[in-house]
Amino acid sequence: MVEKKKKRITIYDLAEELNVSPSTVSRALKDHFSIGAKTKKAIKKLAKERGYRPNSLASSLRTNSTNTIGVLVSWINRPFISSLISGIEKEARQSGHHVIISQSYDKTELEKESLQAMFASRISALIVSLAMETKDYDHFDLFVENGIPVIFVDRTPGETSFTKVKINNFNAGFEATEHLIEQGCKRIAHFGGANHQSIYQDRRYGYMAALKKNNLDIDESIIFQANSLSAEEGFRLTEQVLSMDNPPDGIFCANDTSAVSAILYAKKKGIKIPSELAVIGFNDDPICQVVDPPLSSAYHPAVEMGEVAVRKALSIMGNEIETKELKSDKEQATTLETYIITRASSNRKQTKESE
Repeated sequence: MVEKKKKRITIYDLAEELNVSPSTVSRALKDHFSIGAKTKKAIKKLAKERGYRPNSLASSLRTNSTNTIGVLVSWINRPFISSLISGIEKEARQSGHHVIISQSYDKTELEKESLQAMFASRISALIVSLAMETKDYDHFDLFVENGIPVIFVDRTPGETSFTKVKINNFNAGFEATEHLIEQGCKRIAHFGGANHQSIYQDRRYGYMAALKKNNLDIDESIIFQANSLSAEEGFRLTEQVLSMDNPPDGIFCANDTSAVSAILYAKKKGIKIPSELAVIGFNDDPICQVVDPPLSSAYHPAVEMGEVAVRKALSIMGNEIETKELKSDKEQATTLETYIITRASSNRKQTKESE
């Protein structure tokens, strides 16, 4: 009788048994600073009991990695994303690295497929802006456990143990909403993205905080979470709120695409912008200065975010000691500055003065 080959114990087996993520197991076995002593002890004990051995093949693949940085984004044709990629490519080329780019089209399954292809291509580092659908991050463990830096940009995981480049979305949402309030808006609608994505959640919380600070009602009937915040969804949501018995006099959109749709739909219905409806978006895409009236928006430093993401990846690749000596997980997040750019779509006071 042929003896059945014993199953190799993997990081995923240990993770399942201890009810933790594979990345937690990987970090614990490498004495990573982000894992507590008690957790490390439990993981190492179980690994010894189960006869776990590191995957030498995966390690050899890692050492043969190319000077290529993988970039995984949602939609390349979005102005913010194209600017982000521009910053990534500029910084990567200066350091002698090439860039390969893939789109998830906001689908988690496509995100996973792209990651497998990039890993097989032996990339040196990975820069990611999450797909709108993505709610868990286990599919990134393959890179973590093989020592490949993963930098999340803009749409980042809520967990603190990941390296991130972001902005303060709460503050930006607060300032955008308060700008509309300062212009005299009393009933402000909000068009947001998927609630499980922290950036849209934070922008909504900032919006609600501004209403509360200024003693305005928070009306859930004019707060929306869209699937993709596309132009089509912007039209649909604007039609919905403007058909209400008590329509809003202001709209804060979590991106410029939906905000432009709001302006175009309102104008089509004969609603004056901004005197009857003030609109502000988010990202400061080029279209903000093309649409009539020009769109107010929260500035989003896309190019800088791309540059910083590459620098963080290169730092991790070139100086593991520096990364391990970080004092806390929070220091793995870099937060860039943003501000509100006001234009005619929301400047009610200036419009009245010129009339």
